[in-house]
Amino acid sequence: MPEMQNVVESPRPSLKSMLEAYERRLIESALATTHGNQRRAAHALGLLPTTLHEKMKRLGLRPRREAEAGPVARAS
Repeated sequence: MPEMQNVVESPRPSLKSMLEAYERRLIESALATTHGNQRRAAHALGLLPTTLHEKMKRLGLRPRREAEAGPVARAS
């Protein structure tokens, strides 16, 4: 009987990280569509503006400035 070797599987993303990535894309898309208007983006997502702000903070997103390119910038 051959010895069992330690097989290292490639790491798979966790459900939590996949959900966070999906949520991040949804928020970025809503903010892009509303030209950075958080109140309108929250409404489009069915969220209260305070909930959107909390989610953006948790995900490390910050609203774009007019001089920046792209819908949102990630906080460093």
